[in-house]
Amino acid sequence: MRKVTSLLPGLAALLLLTACGSEQAGAPGAAAPASGTAVTAPPVDGVRITSVSIPLGTPTPSSDGFSVHADPLPTGDSGISAAYEVTNSGTEALTYTILFDFTTDAGEVMSNSHETVRSVGPGATVRGTVRLGVPAPGASPVTRVKVARVTKVPAAEAPPASGECPPSGIRLFTDDGDAAMGLRVVGLHLENCGKRDYSLDGYPLLELLDKDLSPVQGVRIVHGSGGISTGTGFDEPSRPLVLKPGESALSGLMWRNTTESGTAVNVPYVRVRAEQGADPVTVTPHLDLGTTGKLAVRAWTRPPK
Repeated sequence: MRKVTSLLPGLAALLLLTACGSEQAGAPGAAAPASGTAVTAPPVDGVRITSVSIPLGTPTPSSDGFSVHADPLPTGDSGISAAYEVTNSGTEALTYTILFDFTTDAGEVMSNSHETVRSVGPGATVRGTVRLGVPAPGASPVTRVKVARVTKVPAAEAPPASGECPPSGIRLFTDDGDAAMGLRVVGLHLENCGKRDYSLDGYPLLELLDKDLSPVQGVRIVHGSGGISTGTGFDEPSRPLVLKPGESALSGLMWRNTTESGTAVNVPYVRVRAEQGADPVTVTPHLDLGTTGKLAVRAWTRPPK
């Protein structure tokens, strides 16, 4: 199960919106406007919430002059949802991954949800709905929804959807990683979903990118642990692998977010190739490298049984 990703407060846009009904998730490219009162709040990287639905029985905040209409509660669901729209103002098709936070009136996050909107063409707007689902036991009432973070990558380089096999026959994606005492580790996973054997020998090829998808300078990529931490498996030597259809390989990224003298470096995107000549996949591990200036990469290996 994937872990909740850390939030970037600088990108959070808190919206308390007037709503008057539930919005059904729109199909990509749908032209019908979202239900509820229109909102003029600015978007976050092309994403904005257009309305919020709060069910009957949920307290209605009034301290700041806004109110939320109470709708009947659907069976087996909180009934809390937010309609949103994604607008691509760029010049190429992009795939968006959006982190929505469901919060109390005081801003405390009770739950969050990732939504992926694929292949939004240049100048296009896609609409959809994110739902809270069933709140955690003992959670405080949710009265607000905010866009906490938006990442967007070229649609041709986006990690494939679960169960989808790209034309290359190789699925490459990251997990949400682990963190302890300033040490960060994110797994790189490769699956042979094709019909032929796939050979690997060595390390994945990495290109570090900033928020504008331009190359990041000043970071040293090292094979193995690079002295960052021992006992992590990163210093295991590279060995040739042959993955039969259905088999997988594992690599990983490791760094410390120590901040001392100098300028801290943040890398939101990493363009990954499984090997020289392979199709690129752009992932979003959000590398907060601090001032260390070093990123370790592990050789491809078979995952533990």
